Parts: sequence; C-alpha cells; structure tokens
Amino acid sequence: MNDSVPVTEQNPDEAAARSALVERFPEAADQLDAYVAVLATKGIEWGLLGPREGDKLWSRHVSNSLALVDVLPLGSDVADVGSGAGLPGIPLAITRPDLRFTLVEPLLRRATFLNETIEELGLEDRVRVDRIRAEDSDDVFDVVVCRAVASLDKLLRWTTPLFLPNGELLALKGQSAEREVSEAANWMKHAKLRAEVLEIRAAADVEGTRAIRVTRA
Repeated sequence: MNDSVPVTEQNPDEAAARSALVERFPEAADQLDAYVAVLATKGIEWGLLGPREGDKLWSRHVSNSLALVDVLPLGSDVADVGSGAGLPGIPLAITRPDLRFTLVEPLLRRATFLNETIEELGLEDRVRVDRIRAEDSDDVFDVVVCRAVASLDKLLRWTTPLFLPNGELLALKGQSAEREVSEAANWMKHAKLRAEVLEIRAAADVEGTRAIRVTRA
C-alpha cells in the first residue's frame, strides 16, 4: 500500500473503502492511490478540501464519485461541472479509460490544481481543464456530471445547453434527490425535461448514494 495514502488502523472505514475499490478496479489502484495522496496533501493545503476531510477521502469522496462508474455510456465525452478538486471527474477518468473528460472550473486556484494533478497522474490525453463558468461555455457533451455544486434547479439553468438535445445530466445528490426533483418539477416541465432518481454504488462493500439523471422528455 502507498504509505502516503491516509489509511491507518485508526481509520477502519477508509481501509475498508480502499480495499473494496481496489478489488473492484485493480488496474486503477496505483492511480487512485496517487490521486488520494494528492488530495490528502495539496488538496487540503490549497483549501480545496477541509482539514477534517483527510480521513474520509476513500470512504466519502472517491467512493461517492465512483458510484457513477457504471451509468456513464461507453466512449462518452463528459463534462464535470464545478470540478473543484476533481470530484467526480478524476476518479471516473482513472477507472473508465474509454471516456474523455473536461473539468469545468472557473476559479484559478482550483483550475491550477486540476491541471497539475492531471499531469501528475498522466491523464493529459483524456482529461482537460476548461477555466470557465458552465453557463458561459459553448461546448456540448454527451454527459454532464456534478457533485456538491448547487441545487437541481440551478444546475439545470447552468448546464442544459451543455447536454441538450441528446445528452444527459447525472447529478450526485444523495438523500436530497427526490426533494430536488420535486422542487425543480415546474422548470423541467417548461423546459421539456424528465428526471429519474438512480440508486447507485461503486462497489458492493461501500456506501451507496443517489444520483439524478435528467434527459430530454
């Protein structure tokens, strides 16, 4: 095990989550370890993650991001909107080499972190950073993903031009999924969109979550 990865006897949840994910994605183990090491050091030092998140990187952040791994269509162009520290985009790029990612992040410090991390992990051939607000982008993608960015109604206002008419939004939401779908119902009806809530998890022995999938009605 990489000694820089914050998995210790005092963090049994971290050890269990790492073990489950490495068993599920053995070919990606080294890159996932390297990414978690970056999050545990520079990610916290630069303020992209809170100082208390260091013992939750596998069990909360990586496992939650990878819950989307089985619902992304083969060979898709994917935008990770509000990528921040690269969640969920970087773990997904590591485990799904068939996908191409654009990490959409308007803030300079975060964009710099993302570019340096992509280079360190050797992902430059499939992952790029676009330092722009989602609503200002002219690109169109097969899939837009996001995690902990904004409520669904705001997300839709920002991102629908990025995935319509033929793409989809996959927003990690957890327990708030049904409520946010309900609150955005009128806007979706007006925009001729439909939403479904997915129950997803990265591996059998890690905590599952919910995602909202939005497509054209």
